[in-house]
Amino acid sequence: MKKRENTILDVPGIKVGQSSDLKALTGCTVVLCENGAVCGVDVRGGAPGSRETDLLRPENLVEKVHAVFFAGGSAFGLDGASGVMQYLEEKGIGFDVGVTHVPIVPASVLFDLTVGSHEVRPDKEMAYKACLSATDEYVEQGNVGAGTGATVGKILGMKNCMKSGLGTSSKKVGELVVGAIVAVNAFGDVINPGTGEIIAGALKDNSEEFADTLQVLEGFEIKKESKNVFIGNTTIGLVATNASLTKAEAKKVASMAHNGFAKTIRPCHTMFDGDTIYALSTSNLKADINLVGSLACEVMAQAVISAVINAEGIAGLKSYTDIKNRKEKMNS
Repeated sequence: MKKRENTILDVPGIKVGQSSDLKALTGCTVVLCENGAVCGVDVRGGAPGSRETDLLRPENLVEKVHAVFFAGGSAFGLDGASGVMQYLEEKGIGFDVGVTHVPIVPASVLFDLTVGSHEVRPDKEMAYKACLSATDEYVEQGNVGAGTGATVGKILGMKNCMKSGLGTSSKKVGELVVGAIVAVNAFGDVINPGTGEIIAGALKDNSEEFADTLQVLEGFEIKKESKNVFIGNTTIGLVATNASLTKAEAKKVASMAHNGFAKTIRPCHTMFDGDTIYALSTSNLKADINLVGSLACEVMAQAVISAVINAEGIAGLKSYTDIKNRKEKMNS
């Protein structure tokens, strides 16, 4: 199968595997870096679900990770990381502790329990299956992997939100490559950064016009609401580069990549999101960290847009394409 350009797979040393349950509407995505990669993480949201993130702090021992795992299923989905560890240990990949190799697999999850079946969550078996499918040739986007049950624009409840998914992008400057992959499950709307227009998000009750989450939020009296309409969020992503980075520098790049969320998701980083971005350094190319971080912002923004554009409407939830086709039909 021909390699698709402009994806995170343009970064040397990266493979992506995915497993999806299109009936239960959940799934998982694994980014494998089997030769090890320096990793940093920046958590900005107020409701994260993660594991193995403390070891990424610059002062701690372990220098490299061997995979990063993303899943739906809320905290239940963290169980899937065990399947990634099993796969890597069987291949003899991990931190050498003498008697075996312990794979280092940070993981983050998003909340998709209110879409599809809440009784089916990504588990060890599903994650192992995703590892078996991992390739450096092709990465599918849209309703797949950790983006299978992803949605955006939930301030008016699940009946007014839209389908989102998983997206990826990359950019090359000379020999430098920076790529991103993201599962977009935001509380807020997704914005075209070029025009400022909403392209996916909370819909009015007629299901054809955007409500504009910021405008709704301005008049929203949270304490008087009896229903918890703020569940069901968190956008999780990763940027990777062939630039040489320390753990501290990788965290800085992850921080700068969050600007990609700020450019495309309005609002983002709320107390109702667990927004998290990892940054991986897979090689030893010398590059200015300011350039790497700036590119990380750009590719993350494009990956967010790709996640929405490639999503398909399902389970009664409209997609970007559904709204776009409706507008074109009305204007024809």
